[in-house]
Amino acid sequence: MELFDTATVLARVLTTGVVMSIEKSDRELPGLERLLTKQTGRTRAVLVNSRSAAIHTALAGQGIGHGDTVAVPEPDAATSRFLDWLGVSVADRGPAAYDYVSLDSANADRLAELTRTATAPALVVDLTGLGFGPAAAVLTDDDRVWARAERLKIFGAYDLRTMWTQEEADASLVPGVQFNYRLSPLVAACVRMALTQAARPATPTGARS
Repeated sequence: MELFDTATVLARVLTTGVVMSIEKSDRELPGLERLLTKQTGRTRAVLVNSRSAAIHTALAGQGIGHGDTVAVPEPDAATSRFLDWLGVSVADRGPAAYDYVSLDSANADRLAELTRTATAPALVVDLTGLGFGPAAAVLTDDDRVWARAERLKIFGAYDLRTMWTQEEADASLVPGVQFNYRLSPLVAACVRMALTQAARPATPTGARS
């Protein structure tokens, strides 16, 4: 995305005064969620602030945690260390707990194509390579996976419903601990613009002969 476009998006978000994801009036995070679900064909999206957060969210959404063993798609050293920290062992074979796609400026226009054959219950999309800071998303068609994943975040969807009343929306979703995995609306706005522009056909330039 051009610097001018980035500055325009940031100015738009900053002038609203909504720069934190706990604000009910935020429009950037829901906008990015809608874009990602539309492009991937999944019904639910969970936005988080790093690839590790997305992997954790994808697993926790399926009830996978300490002491469990799962298959994951080609874990690199950093992912293996993080899974070890979570107490999750990696299986040599079996259906993957999640599918994984990493986007950057070279393939941002191919999100739908890259995720078309994904079959795992959760789809992890790493958005960090787009250049606006650590960012990722978990896509799923399972409402229960989505609910657990959102509940893992401090001020996720369920906290935003209950923070003013202090009444728990669903006691069965309460995790043992929550994590500050919230994605900033500022980053979400830039990622959304980058994905939108990447999906547009290139505009011809110059005079026709």
